[in-house]
Amino acid sequence: MREISFDTETTGLNPRGGDRLVEIGGVELINHIPTGNVYHVYLNPQRDMPEEAFRVHGLSAEFLSDKPLFEHVADEFLEFVGDATLVIHNAAFDMGFINMELERAGRRTISNDQVLDTLEMARRKRPSGPNSLDALCSRYGIDNSKRVKHGALLDAEILAEVYLELIGGRQRGLGLMPEEDSSSSDNASSEPGELGTFNARRRPAPLKRPLLESELEAHKAFIAGMGENALWGKFGG
Repeated sequence: MREISFDTETTGLNPRGGDRLVEIGGVELINHIPTGNVYHVYLNPQRDMPEEAFRVHGLSAEFLSDKPLFEHVADEFLEFVGDATLVIHNAAFDMGFINMELERAGRRTISNDQVLDTLEMARRKRPSGPNSLDALCSRYGIDNSKRVKHGALLDAEILAEVYLELIGGRQRGLGLMPEEDSSSSDNASSEPGELGTFNARRRPAPLKRPLLESELEAHKAFIAGMGENALWGKFGG
């Protein structure tokens, strides 16, 4: 199964109001494992960079002025994506910009069926939050110390680790853990990727002996007939 952990940076919040993409980052996952194959590009937005956006990602209009236009990389971007599932945190935001740029470039847009939103996943697991990418890193013990400013490729790499934890961590699919249950005090303290502590319940009544008394006596007589050196005798018959 091929997936792409994905992130973007932009000039603002409104793709239909003049804001543009300035960076795309994608990390390829095969069966949830990063392959080392990545996609990364800076883009010339053909407009100024608002101060609010610059404070978030640190990409200036001057730095981006010699970078390619989205229409010049649209085909290689779509080729990289292919039919993979895009794993995105707050997917509506990123896909709003991606599909706006694809439309402007005269290319096919990407369907919602091809997108998995980790923010929605996190909200289902813990509705009370917080569920920002930084909060999830803290919850799952993921190092995000390099995330001084937002960067599409770095955030995509971090999101790949968060996604792994959201789908069950390193024990996923091994059948060694029950599904997460917030009402269970026995497992509440377990860290992701660790086995929980389980308390075995006692049977309400002991199992009935499967042998009839006559069968048991016949077995004892058989053992006695084997002599003192019989192996069975050493283990109590």
